[in-house]
Amino acid sequence: MREQAIPQKVGGRAGLANKRTGPQAQRPARRGGRTSAATFGDRVRALARYLPSVTKVVLAITLGALIFAGYRAAASATFFQVRHVEVKGTSRASADQIQQLVRHDLAPLGVWRADLTAVSAQLERLPWVRTAVVTRLLPDGIRVRVTERVPRAVVRTAAGRLIWVDDDAVVLGEMSPADQLPTFFMRGWSEENSETARLDNRERVKKYLDLAHDWDAAGISERVSEVNLIDVRDIRAQLAGDDSEIEVRLGSKDPGPRLQKALSVLDSQRETPRGGLISYVDLTQGKRAVVGFTSGKQVSSESTQAGAAGDNESPTREPDTHAPKPARIDKPTKDNRAAKDKTAKNQNRPRTD
Repeated sequence: MREQAIPQKVGGRAGLANKRTGPQAQRPARRGGRTSAATFGDRVRALARYLPSVTKVVLAITLGALIFAGYRAAASATFFQVRHVEVKGTSRASADQIQQLVRHDLAPLGVWRADLTAVSAQLERLPWVRTAVVTRLLPDGIRVRVTERVPRAVVRTAAGRLIWVDDDAVVLGEMSPADQLPTFFMRGWSEENSETARLDNRERVKKYLDLAHDWDAAGISERVSEVNLIDVRDIRAQLAGDDSEIEVRLGSKDPGPRLQKALSVLDSQRETPRGGLISYVDLTQGKRAVVGFTSGKQVSSESTQAGAAGDNESPTREPDTHAPKPARIDKPTKDNRAAKDKTAKNQNRPRTD
């Protein structure tokens, strides 16, 4: 008996489609694919999305504190300690004093954390230092550029000390024997420590410089020893040389022309017998000069020009450094003499009863 072979049924198109779309075998991972680091970063970012906002703030603060602590540690390290201080522009100011002050102020801070503005302000309090520009020279140096004050006048204090001052009426220090002498000194300096005194002294320095300029231009400054500016509205000049005992009172206006006039009157009076007794020449009233003598007498410049000094002398009195303007005595006129003669005739006429 023959065996019959039963052919296997082949599925339809639907079955083929199911086989094609069925599960496929898993392919092995490629060796050149994504690294584990990328996967870790993705996981961190995913985790960060779930962290609360407070946690993020805490992390930021902690990170900032760590950075600040590192900065302080670096700034205070010996690497930034001041080892070199370079000073430029000093002539009269002490470079050693400036270096010592900078080292003292910056020792606890170092170059990195130095407050340069505060150091500059401290240096400008020193004598002769007008401005001080301070810069860093990292890692361990400081540079100081100094602009010095310029001495403009020598003041004679009440105690007799001679001190230099500048345009701003800042006291710079005592005058040394090696310093060049000024043409004349200044008196009347206020030694009070107040803003009013500083302003008054500044006005005195300005007036002194104006006088020096005018008198130098006129060629008469060498005849002045010192100028008294206690009151800038009452300028008084003490003369020099053989006239050192004579004071010229100039008032507040036209000090140049008035001093020239006073010197001219003085020179003319020097030729008279009383020339050695002159104590002052007063020109506070302008063109009219009054010559005072140690005897207390005064002679007007008008009377000296007219050649009648004796008729115009005021009564004898002690000299006064703040004497008011002497009274002017007019010369006798022709009418006055006639009236005087007529009175005398009437007095000599015999009486009739």
